[in-house]
Amino acid sequence: MKAGVLFSGGKDSALAALMLARDYGVELNTCVFDPDRDVPAVRAAAAALSLPFKRRVLGQDLLEEAVDLLLSCGYPNDAITMIHRRAVETLLAEYSVVADGTRREDRVPRLERSEVQHLEMTTGCSYVRPLLGYGKPEVERLAGRLLVVRYGETGSIGNGDYEEELRCAVRARGIDPALFFPSGHLQSLVVGKRET
Repeated sequence: MKAGVLFSGGKDSALAALMLARDYGVELNTCVFDPDRDVPAVRAAAAALSLPFKRRVLGQDLLEEAVDLLLSCGYPNDAITMIHRRAVETLLAEYSVVADGTRREDRVPRLERSEVQHLEMTTGCSYVRPLLGYGKPEVERLAGRLLVVRYGETGSIGNGDYEEELRCAVRARGIDPALFFPSGHLQSLVVGKRET
């Protein structure tokens, strides 16, 4: 059975994919808004994991809706969760099993249990989160044992996180994204897989 994993190229989604690959035919899916945006670093991360990769286009309309939500709330959490929900729904239309790399402490993106149950009941599919029981220290330990990871601030490492395009869209409206996003936010990018 195939499982579609939402994949940013970072350590969390990579670990989730590796865990699921023991029992499913995993395909990595990275979502972008701009149909012309390529994600070569994410493609390379997928190749390092030896897993098939697909780039999905969510579209500019969703991005603009997310920017509107961010600006009305004054913070990005709801906008990022809305995008994530739409990405999950997109994959549920194709896969019987959809997964992501959200961890126990993650506040964003995070679908509530009632939303997950609703998605599963209405689609007949499963939405799984293999890292949901893992805290940050254990994820870091596993990543250090299984993966070669590079870290950098959002926008500097070429991963497929929603945040980079969201920041750019805010900037395109003439607004400084630093007003809404925390400074110095480190993200990860898988650049290799360790032999274990």
